[in-house]
Amino acid sequence: MASGLGEASDSAACPFCAGNENMTPPEVLVLRDEGDPGRLSSWTARVVSNKYPALVPEVSGPEITDENYTARHGFGAHEVIVESPNHLVDITLLGEGQFEAILRAYRERMLALRADERFRHILIYKNQGIEAGATIEHIHSQLIALPIIPKNVLEELAGAKDYYQSKGRCVFCDLARKESQQRERVVTENADFIAVCPFASRFPYETWILAKRHAPFFERNTPQDESALAALLRETLIRINRCLSHPAFNYIIHSNPIDEKGSDYYHWHMEIIPKLIRVGGFEWGSGSYINPVTPEHSAQSLRQALP
Repeated sequence: MASGLGEASDSAACPFCAGNENMTPPEVLVLRDEGDPGRLSSWTARVVSNKYPALVPEVSGPEITDENYTARHGFGAHEVIVESPNHLVDITLLGEGQFEAILRAYRERMLALRADERFRHILIYKNQGIEAGATIEHIHSQLIALPIIPKNVLEELAGAKDYYQSKGRCVFCDLARKESQQRERVVTENADFIAVCPFASRFPYETWILAKRHAPFFERNTPQDESALAALLRETLIRINRCLSHPAFNYIIHSNPIDEKGSDYYHWHMEIIPKLIRVGGFEWGSGSYINPVTPEHSAQSLRQALP
């Protein structure tokens, strides 16, 4: 059970806590505290292969075509980013420096996996809370590298391409610029990033974070980008916590597929979705969503929830 401060109870049995590293698969990346790199607990973020992966990097059996290979064996990579050595269940308890370490771990693993020509898309997501799909309470996020471009991503790319061909501009750049000017749906912003409750949001208090400059690939962020993004992401999540009494939530990083197509018209962004309502039969059957809270009201409430 978690306490109200985001601390959880049973750290001795937690595979993600410092000192329990032998309970996870070997790390593929570890970021350490430069002040004392020799201590076991000096790491700030660890990335390990998922012990129960949805996809596997190596398969055995007869040689078959790429299409069947993907369908039969679930080829890919599935990794876990452990976000703190301490046993916490709420990411907002971390400081900006720790947020920067998490974002750096995302970037470094995405860059490393891009080198494998079999992968076409890399997805990073976070589930915080049981209602959001978390099976281990210790704060963590996940990365899946896929040999295909998922259907949702293809649809988003197609829409962005249509807009670009019609207007000659990136739809995400236009969205960030217009929302910054109109202010109605802005949650917060800094010099480099903006957080908004987008027009026609699918869910109450759904919030997107976008770079203000055109940026197709998340993994090409600079350390300066990570510093600015860490500050804005942390502030946004704190506002959501204070406004909505610490809801479970998901966030997903949408980045351009690896093949470089779409660089002119696609723009990486992060979607944060508090788990406040259940998706029902209409939504599953139609692909459309009924949102009982307008994005303007959501943004206003989040702006008023001072961090």
